[in-house]
This record gives sequence, structure tokens and C-alpha cells, in this order.
Amino acid sequence: MQTEYEQLADLLKKASVLLNLECKLQLHQDIISICNYLTNPSFRIAVFGPFNHGKSTLLNAILGTRTLPIDLIPTTGAAITIKYSTDVQTRIMLVDGTEIYHSGTEVLQQFAILDGNRQMRKDVVSVEVFCPHHFLEMGVEFLDLPGTNDREEQDNLVRQQLLSADLVIQLLDARKLMTLSERESLRDWLLDRGIKTVVFVANFLNLLELEEQKQVQNRLLFVAESFRAELPSSFSNLYRVDALPALRARLKGDVAEANSSGLVAFETALQNIVGILQQNRGSVRLPRIEAIATQIQLLLKAKIDLIANEIKSFIDKQNTKIEIKEKAVNLIKQGFSTSISELRDWLNLANLLTKYQANGAVALAENNFKSWENTLKKDLNQLQLATVKWLDQAYEFFQAERPEDLLIPFPSEPKITLPPKPTNNDLIEPGSIAVGGGIGWLLGGPVGAAVVGSISYLLNKNIQEQEEKSANESYHQQVAKLCIAATKDYLSDFNSQGLAILAAYEQKAEKVIYLEVIQESLEITNKREELQELQNTFNDLLRELEKVKIPVNYQHYQQIPKSKTINNRYSPQPEKVKDSPQAQTKVESPRQEVSPPPKTSASPRPEEVEAKFYNWELDEEIARMKAEMRAPGSQTSKQQNTTPKNQVSNPPKTQAQKDKITRAYSILELQPNASLTELKQAYRTLVKKWHPDLFVGKPELQKQAQEKMHLVNEAYTILTEN
Repeated sequence: MQTEYEQLADLLKKASVLLNLECKLQLHQDIISICNYLTNPSFRIAVFGPFNHGKSTLLNAILGTRTLPIDLIPTTGAAITIKYSTDVQTRIMLVDGTEIYHSGTEVLQQFAILDGNRQMRKDVVSVEVFCPHHFLEMGVEFLDLPGTNDREEQDNLVRQQLLSADLVIQLLDARKLMTLSERESLRDWLLDRGIKTVVFVANFLNLLELEEQKQVQNRLLFVAESFRAELPSSFSNLYRVDALPALRARLKGDVAEANSSGLVAFETALQNIVGILQQNRGSVRLPRIEAIATQIQLLLKAKIDLIANEIKSFIDKQNTKIEIKEKAVNLIKQGFSTSISELRDWLNLANLLTKYQANGAVALAENNFKSWENTLKKDLNQLQLATVKWLDQAYEFFQAERPEDLLIPFPSEPKITLPPKPTNNDLIEPGSIAVGGGIGWLLGGPVGAAVVGSISYLLNKNIQEQEEKSANESYHQQVAKLCIAATKDYLSDFNSQGLAILAAYEQKAEKVIYLEVIQESLEITNKREELQELQNTFNDLLRELEKVKIPVNYQHYQQIPKSKTINNRYSPQPEKVKDSPQAQTKVESPRQEVSPPPKTSASPRPEEVEAKFYNWELDEEIARMKAEMRAPGSQTSKQQNTTPKNQVSNPPKTQAQKDKITRAYSILELQPNASLTELKQAYRTLVKKWHPDLFVGKPELQKQAQEKMHLVNEAYTILTEN
């Protein structure tokens, strides 16, 4: 049975450490006692009772010798364990580790009795007496305990030692039977701790008159009936032994007197009870294990739940922050991606040629290229600012790395070499194109005007794509082709360099649109480790209790989940640009993980973060609605060019439309004919107030907010469409 309980004993000790139980705390002492008891193969019988009740005398009578010190005053100052040996000897263990062996038991007078102040010795750890006795040879140990009701220190020792006894003999004084103190000890020290194998022995009955003896015996029967010990069936839990006469009879070898003292009957019953209980020690041990384990489970659960709640509270707060930041990073990523796509489309060579080549060639012919280039720069600057805006917001929100400016340089102004100037007659050859109004900076006069006209003509007819030169091609057509080709080369170089810079800029954006992986604080990490160890110990304890058939009333703990961790970055998506040789040969670099850079300043407070997110989200919603309003074919698109700048809508044509608009103004909490600026501000204010995300975790309020937002959006649409 020793190995069966070793794991359980180890778990009980571990639980005591995890619970930080103080050494002087009774539960800690009980755990030590029960663990020693579970690993002790011997069957231990403890003799328990107040001082001067004859405990040592009774044991001496059973052993048939004056092995233990006895006197009229409290003598036993230590728990004396009596074990089997062929020779009588004593072993004393001291606090400093010293072992004292002596033949006989005289050394007990020095180490195992109370001093002059009736105090126990502080330097003694254990006292063991070895003697030859057939009962001890059966694997039985006796435990002679100090008397109770004398000193608190002795009471603590007795209470602690009782848990290590398989059978308790509670010695009663027939002259003052079952005092209040004894009843309390029976309840608190034995019954409440699962010690139910108890035998009562009444001493000093011989000192009473016969009539008194009958009265006491009736009271003893009542005591025995009141406490039903868990002993083998057919055995009584109450015996009479006159300890001192029994000892004298044994020392003299007087069998008749030993019988009359009650010793023989008690010894016979004791041997039979022990023989049966030795075969089923589990029934003896389990109640006291359960009593101790119940307290430990309760304390473990309280500590586990406390730490788990602390961790859960931290996780909930972290996850709330993460969810807000995830929404923000997704919004920023979407906006940045859209801006990048718009800029990439604008840089598409085919789009550049369609939008800018004609004017560029004309500007080149008119020596006005810088002015045309400024227009190109202005358009580019707007797109660049729209793109960088998202990275500025990302930096403001996440404090990761300040973004670099997006700078796409322009190629050098194109230079062309003119063919030899023709004679004046060449300008009026048949089929030539004559266009008036051109400044003619390049060639001067009509020739310049003709070149500008040829540029328009050639681009419209796509003649510039022909490889062969017509034999009758005019001079101004030759010059126009040179201007067109030079402008195309300029835009092609601009396209190639711009797309390359844009691709590199997208990669750099990863460091800015970067949601740092949120690490747990060291305190929470330590709490999580402590919690895991507590839960594992709790679960292991449940399993061990189930193994030994002790019922458990708890479920096994599951590991608490960690808070969300995120590594949410902007990932540039490769996009094929039509009609661009550079785009067709572009190879997307493999994405590399970039370690999060150190923060340069403190992160925004949660309330600031949430406020910024909602502002950006509202901007996005309004922008989306404006885009829908501008979509081709929509009623708003058709009307917006005819609507006065500061007026919300045209007057309705029917009474139904008037009612609808009046209701819309009311929903947006506006006066009729409010300006467009007031309308937008009212819409923004209501969205901030009723956005459904503000009521996450509150289903009824969230449903109400969704209904309110539906009305607000409908009202906004009505007022912007009319």
C-alpha cells in the first residue's frame, strides 16, 4: 500500500507549497502528518487523552514491563513511538541531526519527560523505543502521546500526531467521564478530520464504589452509542481497563488479576480489530485523506479562480485594444491600398500617353514644356499626398516608424534635333496642313502653327506609329513626330522610374502600417505560469483521489487561453499594369518579415485610440457614400452639376417628396434648407453617437443603434439626392 499513496502524498505536499501555507498553520502540519502516515507501512495505534489519565501506564501494562516513564504528574513530553525489536533500546533524534542510541529506556528520563517548568524539550525531533513483543512483531506500532489540557504546545503536537494513527485509543477517566474538553477534542481533533477508528477505554473504574461503577458504566454505554466508530462489525468501541492494577498484575505474572482488570479482554479485542483493519487499511485512511484533501481543493480552487480572473481581466482589456487596433489597421491598409492603386493606374504608360502626351508634345513644340510639366507635377502631388496621408495616420496611431515622403522625380526636359529648315515653298505644298493661331516658338510663324496642328492630327490618326516615312511627308509633320516621340520617351521614363519607386515605397510601408505583437507583461506571464502549475496540481490531485476511490466534486481545469497576438502589416499586392513594358518584366520581391522597430514615443491612451478609429471609420463611410453618389447613372451624379454650391437640394416637385425631405431633416435634427456643410456635420455627429460598434456586447442597444443608423443613412441619402 506504500507505493499506492506516494504520488498522492507528494501532491499534497506540493499543494501546501503552492498555497504558501505557513509552517505553523494547522493545515500545513496536517498535510505533513498525513503524508508521513500514507508512506508508513506499519499499523500505528495512538493512546490519546488528558494528562494523568494513565496512558503510559496502560501501554506498559500491554507491553508487560515498565518501558515508559510514569508518575503522578504529567511526564510524557514527547510523542514516543514503540516499535518491535529483539532487544530493548531507545533512539533519540535531535534537531541538529544527532542520533542517540541507548540500550534500555532509562534515557527517556532525560529526553522524553517534561522539564521543571513542565515544558517539552525543543531540541528533540523524535523518540523511539524498541522492545520485543509479539503484537509489535505483527507490524504494529504504539504511539504514547503527551497529555492534553496542559500546554498549548503539547496539544498541537498531539493533534498533529493523531493523523498518523490507524487506530486511536481514547483513554477516559471514569471519575470525570467525558468532560467538555474531551468532547471537543473528540469532535475537532478526530471526527472532523476523518479519524473514525476510535476505541474508548475507561480507566480508574476500580476506584469507585460498586453503585457508582454501575452509574458510570451506563454513562459509558451512552458515550459509546453516541459515537459510532467505524470498527469491524461485532466489536465494541468501549472497554474497561484499570491500568495500574493491570500493570502490577503483568509485572507479577498474575493472570487472574490481569483478567479482572479488563486488560486481557481489551488485548484480545485489540488484536482482532487490528488484524482485520490491517487487511483493509484503505477504509481507515480514506476518510482522513478526504478531510484534508477537501480543504486543500477548496483553497486551491479559490486561488486558481482569483488568478484566473486577474488574467481574464487582463486578456479582455488587451483583446479590446487589439480589436480596435485591428479595425484601424484594416481601414488604413484599405485606404493606403486604394491610394496606391490609383497612383499606379495614373502612372500606367497608356494612361499617361492618353491624358498628357498631346499637350506635352504641343508644349514642347511651343517651347512651353515647363508649364506643362508643372501641371503633371500638380496631379502627381495630389496623388502622392493622398497616399502618404494614410501612412501619417498609421504612424500617429501605432507609433511604429515615421514614414518617408513619397518622391517621384521627373525626367530631364526632352531635347530634339530638328531636320534642316525647308524653303518657304515647302510650306504650301499640296496636302499640307495649315492651322492658324499657333505661336510657333520653335520654327516661328506659320511653320510653328503647322507643327502644332500636325501633332493633333497625327495623334488622332495614330500616324506616329507607322515605321516608314512617307516620301511626301511635310517638314512640319516630321517635326511633329519628333515632338510626339520625345514626349512619349519622357513619359515612358517617368512611368518606369515612378513604378519602381512606388513598389519600393510599398515595401517601406510595412514598417509604418504595422500593428506590433502585443506581449504579455512579465507580471501576467508569471501569473499564468503560477496558474498553470496550480491547475496542473489540482487536476493531478483529482486524478489521484479518484484512483484511491475518494469522490471528487470538482471538474478538471482547462488551460486558460492567451490573449490575441497580432502581426498585422500592410502587404503590397502585385498588380499588372497594362501596356507597360516595365510592368510586364517586373518581378515582385519576396516578402521579408521586418522586426518591429522600437517605439519612439508612448502609445496613445485607449480612449484616444478608440476616438481616432471611429473618426477615420466615419470618414471612410462618408467617402464611400460620396463615391456612390458620383457613380455614373446615379440620380445624384446627374444633379450635382446643377445644384448650387451651398444648397442641399432642389425643391421637391410633389407633396410626398416634401414630406419625405421634412422627415429627413427631422431625423438628422436639422432645420429645413440647411447647408451641405451642416448636413455633413449632423450626419457625422449622429454616426458617432449611434455607430453599432459602440454597443458591442449589448445586443438590445446594438439592435437599436442599427435601426437608428438605417434611418440616419436613409435621411442623408434623401437630402443629398434632391
